Amino acid sequence: MEALAGRQDRAGLGMVMMLAAWFMFACTDSSVKWLVLGGLGAFQLAFARYGVALILSVISMRHRAFRGTRLTPRQIRLLLLRAVLLVTSTISNFVALRYLSLTMTAAIMFSSPIIVSALAVPLLGEKIGPWRWFAIGLGFVGVLCVVRPFGAGFHWASALIVYNATALALFSIITRKLSGEVATQVMQIWAGAMGTLVLLPLAIWSWQPISGTLTWALYLAIGAFAWTGHEIFARAHRYADVSLLMPFSYSYLVYMAGAGWLLFGALPDGMTLVGAGIIVVSGLIIWWRENRPGGAT
Repeated sequence: MEALAGRQDRAGLGMVMMLAAWFMFACTDSSVKWLVLGGLGAFQLAFARYGVALILSVISMRHRAFRGTRLTPRQIRLLLLRAVLLVTSTISNFVALRYLSLTMTAAIMFSSPIIVSALAVPLLGEKIGPWRWFAIGLGFVGVLCVVRPFGAGFHWASALIVYNATALALFSIITRKLSGEVATQVMQIWAGAMGTLVLLPLAIWSWQPISGTLTWALYLAIGAFAWTGHEIFARAHRYADVSLLMPFSYSYLVYMAGAGWLLFGALPDGMTLVGAGIIVVSGLIIWWRENRPGGAT
């Protein structure tokens, strides 16, 4: 009984950490929206996100993760592609946040697991049954409800978030391919270093003066929020299985809707809420099928 209680306590800790991780991610995007509306550019903000996170990663890294690390040409190519996808998705997200509500960007972002399921067939050779195909189609309907590509309310920045979701889906698949081959810290350093190096000249070229203590604090906090979120996210999986933690990721939608209302006075309209609900349901169907006895079908 004591052992069971201990496991339950650890699982509870994992759930709380998952909620905290997504809160940090919501803080990142809310801060970015505040700053872009204040006149700072996407390249300048993306550089802060990667530069600060890289510094924190180097400070906290365990050197034993790099001892004896010999990367094959294939692994290097995948690491480079993974970093490119992450950096470009960050830039597209930061640009879109200038024009779209936090709730809309969060809702479209959560189509990424659905895209992963669809791409797992050609890229990973996974077999998908009728239930998952149904969920993928349902998720696509949800995205159409949010984006409304053929309506008067369509904004071109929605396409950037769709790209963001697709890039993160490919990022997840590459991470899955590299897991077990390359240490997580090595992957983090590669992504952080590439983001910092690529964005540095772009940030200098598009630099806008930063004035005020709050603006500077938020600018530097972007990378700290993102890095902290990823650290908590990874540690949460030490205390509970991914099957238990995954539904808590949808707290991000709640956080973003709340931040949009509190900070910007923006409430999501009915179609955005309907589309977000459909996307959540489709994601939960995929999660349920993947974790049921017999596997995903």
